[in-house]
Amino acid sequence: MNAQKTAQTSTVHPRLEIRNLRRTFQGRNVVDDVSLAVMPGQVTCLLGPSGCGKSTTLRMIAGVDMQDAGEIYVDGALVCDTVHRVPPEGRSIGLMFQDFALFPHLSVAANVAFGLKGSKAEKQARVEELLEKVDLLGALKKFPHELSGGEQQRVALARALAPRPSVMLMDEPFSGLDERLKDDIRDSTLEVLKAEGTAVLLVTHEPDEAMRMADEIALMRDGKIVQQGAPYNIYNAPVDKKSAAFFSDINVIGGEVQGALVSTAFGEFLCPGHADGTPVEIVIRPQHLRIDFDRAGRGPNPTPQDGTPARGIVERARFMGRESLVDFRMDFDGSILRATVPSVFLPKQGTPLWLMLRRERCFVFPQT
Repeated sequence: MNAQKTAQTSTVHPRLEIRNLRRTFQGRNVVDDVSLAVMPGQVTCLLGPSGCGKSTTLRMIAGVDMQDAGEIYVDGALVCDTVHRVPPEGRSIGLMFQDFALFPHLSVAANVAFGLKGSKAEKQARVEELLEKVDLLGALKKFPHELSGGEQQRVALARALAPRPSVMLMDEPFSGLDERLKDDIRDSTLEVLKAEGTAVLLVTHEPDEAMRMADEIALMRDGKIVQQGAPYNIYNAPVDKKSAAFFSDINVIGGEVQGALVSTAFGEFLCPGHADGTPVEIVIRPQHLRIDFDRAGRGPNPTPQDGTPARGIVERARFMGRESLVDFRMDFDGSILRATVPSVFLPKQGTPLWLMLRRERCFVFPQT
């Protein structure tokens, strides 16, 4: 029985698979050897700064742009390479963009039904099914201008899902919404997509959005996927300093490797695999700095977990609602390090305090 289940599982194709996709503009690889796979019901986020190739990748998958190399598969079937090309309408791919592009002269029901095939009764049943899922069944006779931005977004989602696409491509779909509404809309959208079993490829430049929605994140930079994995792994095991900095503020402390160690004001750090003389950077996020009080010029005792304390003088402290940000000018080199503290912690400017680095939360990278 178990062997049978294993055999069945092994035959499941990704809903979407792209292999070695490349697109060149004016001699520059805008998308450079990008590969990924998205399974049924999975949400994968293409995350990265503007201009890194995210939207170009989406356009090629949708069929509105042609790749220079690589292959695109939907449900295991080839839909496009450099010779064979299925037109956009034949790819079983739904599209959602930040501009909802609803037809202003059509009702909500007519917008959702647009492009559906089948009898009138079948279309009506599918429209009502989806509008109920997005909690807009009572608005089926309204027109887009009578809806809020969040409601329009849910209508656009229902319309994109109506033909039961295998894959949903979403390009910054929530960027036009009020910040206060985004979380609720994201959650409700995710619930509907999961219920439909659709494979979702979501493009965003917002790390919080990717962390909230994605089962897997593909971090893009300069046309390449530089790191791919579950949100927890991407955040807690960044591949380099830029990857760490994309998700949050970071503190950077420089040093030079000698005997697989780098000496800093916070003590010595292991740097295996780096040759002597290699300049490195120790990266730590503000929330992983530990703060302790000054005791007549002395700090706390060193510990294996937190290392050696180093003294800094408070430059600025601000309360941000859920946490406090405190900037320190460090005695050892005059650099600024930032710490975040849950709730309210507002020491006065000029206050001496001691900082320690949580060793297990530090990343060591070659200096860039």
